Amino acid sequence: MEASVAIQTLPEAKDDEELIRIVDEVIDYIKSTGLNYYVGPFETAIEGDYDELMDIVKECQHIAIRAGAPSVCAYIKVTYRPEGEVLTIEKKVSKHHR
Repeated sequence: MEASVAIQTLPEAKDDEELIRIVDEVIDYIKSTGLNYYVGPFETAIEGDYDELMDIVKECQHIAIRAGAPSVCAYIKVTYRPEGEVLTIEKKVSKHHR
């Protein structure tokens, strides 16, 4: 695995329930990719091939719009190591969870 991203998708929504519904659609899409992911309270981390992850990041914005958001902001963190492995989600957080 050469890359990992953390994405926080923030759709414009009329209320919290609508915001959660739209974000849940984005998370469902991420789950459907088959890649390793971790949903946190502010962002979702995903591991995989760099180009595939960039396509997923782009599609997350389209999904939020198709789900009814008039606009969407995204905050993205990327770790990329083309000649090796990046630290995995497991190595980063497993010791902090029961």
